[in-house]
Amino acid sequence: MGQKVIIIGGVAGGATAAARLRRIDEEAEIVVFERGEHVSFANCGLPYYVGNVIKEREDLLLSSPELFRRRYNIDVRVATEVTAIDRSRKRVEVRKRGSDDVYTEPYDQLLLSPGAEPIRPPLSGIDEERFFTVRNVPDTDRIKAFVDERRPRSAVVVGGGFIGLEMAENLVHRGVSVAIVEMLDQVMPAMDIEMAAFIHDHLREKGVDLRLGDGVDRFDREDGRILARTKSGQTIPCDMVVLSVGIRPESGLARDADLDVAKDGRIRVDETLRTSDPAIFAVGDAVEVRNFINGLPAATPLAGPANKQARIAADNIAGRRSVFRGTLGTAVVKVFDLAAASTGCSEKWLAQNGFPCLVSYTHSGSHAGYYPGAESIAVKLVFSPGSGKVLGAQMIGRDGVDKRIDVIATAIRGHMTVFDLEELELAYAPPYGSARDPVNIAGNAAANLLKGDVANAHWHQLNDPELEGAVLLDLRTKKELELEGKIEGARHIPIDELRGKLSELDRDTLYIPYCAVGYRGYVGHRMLVQHGFKSRNLSGGYETYRVAPTLFQPQE
Repeated sequence: MGQKVIIIGGVAGGATAAARLRRIDEEAEIVVFERGEHVSFANCGLPYYVGNVIKEREDLLLSSPELFRRRYNIDVRVATEVTAIDRSRKRVEVRKRGSDDVYTEPYDQLLLSPGAEPIRPPLSGIDEERFFTVRNVPDTDRIKAFVDERRPRSAVVVGGGFIGLEMAENLVHRGVSVAIVEMLDQVMPAMDIEMAAFIHDHLREKGVDLRLGDGVDRFDREDGRILARTKSGQTIPCDMVVLSVGIRPESGLARDADLDVAKDGRIRVDETLRTSDPAIFAVGDAVEVRNFINGLPAATPLAGPANKQARIAADNIAGRRSVFRGTLGTAVVKVFDLAAASTGCSEKWLAQNGFPCLVSYTHSGSHAGYYPGAESIAVKLVFSPGSGKVLGAQMIGRDGVDKRIDVIATAIRGHMTVFDLEELELAYAPPYGSARDPVNIAGNAAANLLKGDVANAHWHQLNDPELEGAVLLDLRTKKELELEGKIEGARHIPIDELRGKLSELDRDTLYIPYCAVGYRGYVGHRMLVQHGFKSRNLSGGYETYRVAPTLFQPQE
């Protein structure tokens, strides 16, 4: 018999590590303790079961203790909680749920995969049956049973992150009127606000009552209904509440065992996923890892990184040398008809941490425009000044967003630049893409900036003192202005008439040309500067400006 390995926690981290360890070490004795009822389930699919998109509950259950025993010879003990770690004696204290009996189990090496728990804000009255959080299958069973049996008319979702948005969508699918209350001024806080604004528009189009910049202060009751009182003094009556205000790493075991834990509660690990105790590893939502781009501490509570960490930790437990090189936080979320995706660093995160960056905005078709069904993809590319190294990207669209964000994530992993994005040879056929893919176009726009072929103005800069006196030039057609709207005070000259009207322009004035999405604005900029005019192109055009927060737009 080989070494004895105890794994605390299942799902993406613990269950994956257990299976990987068995595949490379047939002799190890492996025991998995899982506090919940299921060792491996599709936690990312839980909201879709509530919405009846996933019809069968069994489809959420990915594995079972019996399968682990038969296929992998792994001892999985569900409904069993590890209550303490005795590092000096290398053993854990264990208690079967619902029992007072406590026993100990020795280990040679230990893997922590405790995950993270939903934060329950300190508000009175949230412990009754109509208040819900989403972490596991029993949580989801409660929500689905409530919706199935009680037929609520309305719900308040507190928080606009992944789970909040997914739950809002799936409750709407069930005929429930939904209000989202988010304390920040945007949903999806990892994204920059002007990109999240596309989601705001879409949520409202779908009938969601979106309350931004306003937190819940308390919950009252009246005539059998819940009254959500917000900090701004608003009252939202509802029949149920989903709390989705964030998660907290479950690092109590690690802290009690005197392992190194960061201030935010995450377990500190090295590149091999080893904790401050050489016999103990940790993976998943509860650990502090490193940002792949700059090496700063990072937390990425996502299934993909947890799965990869689990494999790496298992390799090291088995005596192989394997390292986790950091996280990009690549993610995508479905919000009704939109996909919202991001990878790498956002502009605001880089600014907050003192890293310089440049950005560009583009709007490109998901496939060839002449083939039916093409949809626009809004792309924000974040890159380094000078070198053009790709630092991050955010994308919003109805089709093709997932594969483009994956290309950018791969480019960042390969330390590629925007000049490389220009040259990437990506698959093209009219139903699937264009000869110049949205990734290529994003690379073109960024490279043009670095080459000096364009100077940009961004949506939030139009009130800056340095642009005082600048004249906005709207290069769209008259019909576009009528259909899409306009920026007040802009001078209208269609792009195809601009060359003939240059004599009417003032060479001492700074012009900011723009069109719907940016390309004609760039063409107009090139025309202007080559004829001796001062110009800065409005990056992303009217479409980016249109959705951007009105706080930063010029006053009409």
